[in-house]
Amino acid sequence: MALTEPAVLQALQAVIDPLTGKDFVSTRQIKNLRLGGEGASFELVLGYPARSLHASLRQQLTDALRQAGLTGPVEIDIRSEITPHQVQRGVALLPGVKNIIAVASGKGGVGKSTTTVNLALALAAEGARVGILDADIYGPSQPMMMGLSGQRPETLDGQSMEPLQNHGVQVNSIGFLVAPDEAMIWRGPMATQALDQLLRQTNWKDLDYLLVDMPPGTGDIQLTLSQRVPITGAVIVTTPQDIALLDAKKGLKMFEKVGVPILGIVENMAVYCCPNCGHTEHIFGAEGGKKMAAEYGVDYLGALPLNLSIREQADAGNPTVVAQPDGEIAGLYKSVARQVAVKVAQRAKDFSSKFPTITVSKNT
Repeated sequence: MALTEPAVLQALQAVIDPLTGKDFVSTRQIKNLRLGGEGASFELVLGYPARSLHASLRQQLTDALRQAGLTGPVEIDIRSEITPHQVQRGVALLPGVKNIIAVASGKGGVGKSTTTVNLALALAAEGARVGILDADIYGPSQPMMMGLSGQRPETLDGQSMEPLQNHGVQVNSIGFLVAPDEAMIWRGPMATQALDQLLRQTNWKDLDYLLVDMPPGTGDIQLTLSQRVPITGAVIVTTPQDIALLDAKKGLKMFEKVGVPILGIVENMAVYCCPNCGHTEHIFGAEGGKKMAAEYGVDYLGALPLNLSIREQADAGNPTVVAQPDGEIAGLYKSVARQVAVKVAQRAKDFSSKFPTITVSKNT
């Protein structure tokens, strides 16, 4: 049975995006609809990467058309178009980077770096072009976690650096430039300048997302970064423990004061499950991150377990998302990553690159 274009769109409107709660027709994500004979073809354009959802979405859209009476072939091309989004007022976007996401914590030891690397790898697995900037000058850990220890970035012009790559993710860190056992005895201004150089003198290659593994705390380095770096949004990582939450709240308030939106809270080490007997224990408390999210009116992105394999895989340079891509824990990281990408996509877009250059000349 051949359907008219309005009938096809009405049928497709019944399919709801599981991540946004909206249909694809009213949001104008159905493109290039073509009807021929008793079949149809069109594109579904997502504003976030979600490769793992493509098969399910394609099936749901096809089923909707079948229920409406379409009997011919259905061709659906699903792709993502990730665009730059607004950052702090007066801060220019970084060349080669569409969106910068700060991953922060109020204190150290909550698994922020491990969360950062797995979220980056999850976004890459979903089809995005991703980079990591290791902004922890005094304790860089991304070289080890990304399996790049002992390597150094190359320079092609003597003035800028080429990012190192592994697992499909671009990386730069002060850890590539100093010996592993060398202590960075730098005051705040020196550390801030070094970070600014790492950020701006790295030739990032057309990134959809650059995740910045922020140093813990809310000191001079963190404040300067949040004011000077064009950040689309921040993710706060905490454990359920009261002392960690206390410091995480300070980090959240810092970002709010400098105009950086909070994309959500990740509760790390939320529960321990004994591998031998299956008994679960909330070692650091229960649902502290969820309660904090509710208290401050921000999104709760999910909970991650306290699991030995996460630590072992990260230490070996083969983080969980690539070590066990189809495992339960990798699925949790991918779920959090998709939510972060959706929150970014829902931000207002940046149109500065669309504006023409305006010059003022004096007529003679």
